[in-house]
Amino acid sequence: MQTSRKRVLRLAAPAALLGLLLTSCTTDSGASSEDATVTVVATTTQMGSLSEQITDCAGGVTQVLMSPSDDPHQFDASSAQMVDMVQADLVVANGLGLESAMQGSIDNASADGAEVLELGPQLDPLPFSADEEHDHGEAGHDHSHEHGVHDAHVWMDVARMADGAALLGEEIAAATGDESYVSCGTEVAEELRDVDAEIAETIEELGTPRLVTDHAAYNYFADRYGVDISGVVVPGGSTDAEPSSQDLAQLSQLLNDQGADALVTSKANTNRLVTALADEANGAVPVVELYENGVGEAGSDAETYQDAMLYNAKALADAIN
Repeated sequence: MQTSRKRVLRLAAPAALLGLLLTSCTTDSGASSEDATVTVVATTTQMGSLSEQITDCAGGVTQVLMSPSDDPHQFDASSAQMVDMVQADLVVANGLGLESAMQGSIDNASADGAEVLELGPQLDPLPFSADEEHDHGEAGHDHSHEHGVHDAHVWMDVARMADGAALLGEEIAAATGDESYVSCGTEVAEELRDVDAEIAETIEELGTPRLVTDHAAYNYFADRYGVDISGVVVPGGSTDAEPSSQDLAQLSQLLNDQGADALVTSKANTNRLVTALADEANGAVPVVELYENGVGEAGSDAETYQDAMLYNAKALADAIN
C-alpha cells in the first residue's frame, strides 16, 4: 500500500479571493488564532464521514461540500465553499477524476493556498479494464481520458478506506501539528476493518452473485468481496454518458439468456434505464438501490460511511436470498 502524501501548498492568493478571505476573517466573532479550531473540508460525503469521525475524536470539525443527493461527478463548489477550502487546515478530496466538475475549483483553491490531500491515489487504485476505458468509443462515449485511467470509486472497498482513515489522521496531524489525530485515525481504521470483515462474510454467503450495475462504480466492491459484474448500463466510470440502443438491447438479451442476481442502481439517483431493464425481464431480476454516490441523509440508517456500506451488503443479501 502506497503511503506517500500528496500535499499541495502555495502561498500567493489573487486579490479578489484575498479580499473575500479578509472579509470572512473580520466577521468571525473575534476568534483568535490561539483558540482556532482545526478545520477540514471534504469534498464527498464518504470522505467527509471518515474525516468527521477523526476530527470529532480529536476536537476538530469537518465541513462536507457535497450533500448525500449530489452526484460527485457533476457537483461544483460555490464561491463561499472556495473560501472555506482556502481557510481550512486541510482539504480532503477523492481524486482520480471523481470530482470532475469541480476539479477547476479544487485547483484554484490549491493555487490560493489550500493544502489538498487527494486520498484516492494513495490507496492502490485499480485501473479500468481495457473494455471500460474504450467501451462505446465509436458512439462518442469514451470517458477514459476525462476521468483518468484509474477507477475513482475507491470507497466501495472498505479495506482500502481503512488504510485511508489511518493516512488521513496522519495528514491532519502533519498539517496541524496535533498528534492526537494520528491515534484518532487509527481508531477509525480499526472500526472499518471490522466492518470490512462483516461485509465479506455477508457477501460470501451469497456465493458469487452476478450483478448488472447502473454504471462502472462497483469494480472495487467486486474485487474485494467476490462479486461478478455481468453488465453495466452507463458506459465508463461516470454518470454523464448515455448508452446506445444497441447497448441496451445487448443487456436485455443478457438478462433473458443468462439472468442476473440483481440490477443495481444508486439510492440517491435511481437510473430509469435500470428499472426499464427490470421491466423487460418481467420482474425476474430484482432492482436493488444502494448507497453508492454518497452516504445517507442525517438520521437515516446509513448516515455514516460504515452504516452505508453495511446497508449495501445487507440489501444485496436480502434481495438475492
